[in-house]
Amino acid sequence: MSGTPALHTGQPLLRRGAAPAQARAAVIMVHGRGASADDILGLADELGVPEVAYLAPQAAGGAWYPNRFVAPVASNEPWLGSALAVLGELLGQLATAGLPPERTLLLGFSQGACLALEYGARNPLRYGGLVGLSGALIESGDQPRAYPGDLAGTPVFLGCSDVDAHIPRGRVERSATLLQGLGATVDTRIYPGMGHAVNQDELAAVRALLLQVVQA
Repeated sequence: MSGTPALHTGQPLLRRGAAPAQARAAVIMVHGRGASADDILGLADELGVPEVAYLAPQAAGGAWYPNRFVAPVASNEPWLGSALAVLGELLGQLATAGLPPERTLLLGFSQGACLALEYGARNPLRYGGLVGLSGALIESGDQPRAYPGDLAGTPVFLGCSDVDAHIPRGRVERSATLLQGLGATVDTRIYPGMGHAVNQDELAAVRALLLQVVQA
């Protein structure tokens, strides 16, 4: 990310749970457009897994990038590059504290889900998990992006409604195909009539992923 404008640098970082140096796993939680780090961090209480460090960065102005995830990728720069750099910096900090990527989940909702999935696809290696709650990979829609590399069996959870007004079902399914092509193990769940929200089945799936890392 050398040369990327630091548009999101200096924003608050909220924490909950164990300190990274004492934790067995970490979750980087990425909020959606118009929301906040405090909003997404509330999921930590609902997951209820001990020995986990939860980190939630705040986007400048409440949005990681200005246009929709289906807009031409270049139209979301330089904000998108800066947002991806935030996640990379947090992963580096966690690794320094003893929590490498394979012990860390990247989790996001809505725009944050798109960002978390896009980071994993652009930087493929073995993560503890990638979780996209009502999100998909960032691409303009004319053709799938080509991502080199290997996610090396990273578990991926994709959950979305079949009538989500912001995230078309086809985009979620295409993201699943692309991530599988990168070597991820993908669990895709489409919920009839749910809308743009998070449900208990999704939380249970994330909790199971997190417990696998904690107990490993």
